[in-house]
Amino acid sequence: MSEEIKATNFIHSIIDKDNETGKYGGEVYTRFPPEPNGYLHIGHAKSICLNFSTAQKYGGHCNLRYDDTNPLKEDIEYVKSIEEDVKWLGFEWDKRLWASDYFDEMYEGAITLIKKGKAYVDDLTAEQIREYRGTLKEPGKESPYRNRSVEENLKLFEEMKAGVYKDGEKVLRAKIDMSSPNINMRDPVIYRIAHSEHHNTGDKWCIYPMYDYAHPIEDAIEGITHSICTLEFEDHRPLYEWTLNEIGKWPTPPQQIEFARLNLTNTIMSKRNLKKFVDEGLVEGWDDPRMPTIAGIRRRGYTPESIRNFCDRIGVAKANSLVDAGLLEYCIRDNLQNTVSSKNVVENPIKVIITNYPEGQIEYLPIENNRNNEELGERMVPFGRELWIDGEDFMENPPKKYFRMFVGNEVRFKGAYFIKCNEVVKNDDGTVKELLCTYDPETKSGNNFEGRKVKGTIHWVEATTAKEIEIRNYEYLLVDDGEGNQVFNKDSLEVVKGYAEPSINDVTAGERLQFFRHGYYIADVKLTTDDKKVFNRIVGLKSSFKLPK
Repeated sequence: MSEEIKATNFIHSIIDKDNETGKYGGEVYTRFPPEPNGYLHIGHAKSICLNFSTAQKYGGHCNLRYDDTNPLKEDIEYVKSIEEDVKWLGFEWDKRLWASDYFDEMYEGAITLIKKGKAYVDDLTAEQIREYRGTLKEPGKESPYRNRSVEENLKLFEEMKAGVYKDGEKVLRAKIDMSSPNINMRDPVIYRIAHSEHHNTGDKWCIYPMYDYAHPIEDAIEGITHSICTLEFEDHRPLYEWTLNEIGKWPTPPQQIEFARLNLTNTIMSKRNLKKFVDEGLVEGWDDPRMPTIAGIRRRGYTPESIRNFCDRIGVAKANSLVDAGLLEYCIRDNLQNTVSSKNVVENPIKVIITNYPEGQIEYLPIENNRNNEELGERMVPFGRELWIDGEDFMENPPKKYFRMFVGNEVRFKGAYFIKCNEVVKNDDGTVKELLCTYDPETKSGNNFEGRKVKGTIHWVEATTAKEIEIRNYEYLLVDDGEGNQVFNKDSLEVVKGYAEPSINDVTAGERLQFFRHGYYIADVKLTTDDKKVFNRIVGLKSSFKLPK
C-alpha cells in the first residue's frame, strides 16, 4: 500500500504551514467520525483514506470515533460494519472512541455557556424555532425566552437532565446572533430531550447534545489538530470555532478544514436513500453488489488497493464536482489485469458437435492463465467432440464484418483448432439445438500451418466435463429516466446460466478471476459453496472511459 497520498492537496499544504510555524508542536492528529446509523459508502471511503493517509504521511495518529449522540438512529450492526470497512481498506485506528464518552464534559461545557450568558433554555416548539429563525434574506426573531436569567436557565437545564420534561418540550440553545447572515449562528439548538436508552450510557441521560455542539468538543478533548470534514460543514465552521472559544478550555483548539465530498455518476450517495432501497426490498441488503456501500463494493469484488488508488486519483478539492464512475472501474481493471487467472466460461450456451472428432476422446490443451503475466503459468483444459460456445458467438444471418460462427465460416477455437460450422440443428420451437461442425487436426494451436488464416477467435468449454455456474451481471443502480432524473434501474441485475471449464470446481468463495472475453468476476462470498458456484461480475473488460491527460 502506498505510504502517502500520491496527489498533492490543499489540506496537506495547510498542515505543512502549521508544522513550519509550530502551531501544534509538529503534531498531526486526525479522526474519522462516522455516525453508526447505516453502512458506509464509497464517499466515506474517500474520507477514510484521506484522514488515515494524512496521519500516516506526517507520522501522526488517527482515531476512529463514533458520533453516537442520537440514540434513536444508531445500531451496533452498523458499528461492526464500519470497523470491518476501515480494516478492509487497509487502515488501523490509534484509538476507538465514542462521542458518548464525553457526555459529562459536554454537559459541563453547556453549564459554562449558561453561566456566561451564552446559552438559554427555550420553550418554543421545533416548528416555532424554524419560523423564528428567518430566511437567507430576512433576519430571525428572538425567542420570548431568550432573556431568561442565568439562574432560571441553570434550574431548567438541570430539570431537563433530571427527566422532568417530555421530548420536545424544551431545548437548550446557544445565544449568539439572530440577525447573523449565517443561519447556523442564529441561536442554534445545542441540547434536546430524548427519553431513549443509549447503547453506551444506558438510561443515565435523557438529554443529548446536537452534532454541531458535540463535534468540536470531541475533537478538542482528543487533541485533534486538523478536523477534516466535507464541504457541507463549511457554513458550520463559525459555530465550531464559537463553541470552543466560548467554553475556553483549549488554548490551541483544533481547526476544521472542509473538502469536496465525492459525487459519482449513476451512484446514490445518501445513507437515507440507500436505506430506503434496502427497506423496500429493491436490493438484497446493504451488501448487495449493486450498492455503493463499502460492504457492497467489497462483495462485488473490488479490492482495497483499487479503492485507495481511486481515492488517490480523484484528489482533494475545495469545490464539489461529479466524478465519472468509469474511473472507479478503470482502477479495478488496472489492479486485476496482471494478477488474476482467466477461465473459459460461456453464457447462454450453444452446443457444438465436431462430427469428425473421435467419439469418447478427450485431450488436454495448455492455455495461458494470464497473457499479461507469464508467472501465472498455464492450465490444462479438456477438449472433445462436444463443446459449449457462448451464445453471442453464433448468428444465423450475420451482418458484414461478423467474424464469429455462422454456417460456412471457419473460426479458431482459442488454444485448440480451426472449426468450421456446417449445419444448424433446431428444436421444434425454432431455437438452436446444436451446431454441427468439423475441425482441421493440422491446425492445432502451436503447430506450423502457414497459409491458413481465419479472422475470428472464440472461446469454448468441453461439454462432458463442464461445470454449470450461476453468473450475476450487474449494471448501474441508477439510470436517467429520460427527463434528467436518476431513478432505480430495474435492469441492474441479470442472472444467467453459464458453463465453465472443470477447474472452476477448485475456486473458493472470494476468489477473483477473468472470464475470457467477458470481464472480471468474483465467487460470491455468500452464495458460493463447494457444490454451487455463483459469480458476480466485478467489471467488464473494456470501457469507453479515458483517463484525463
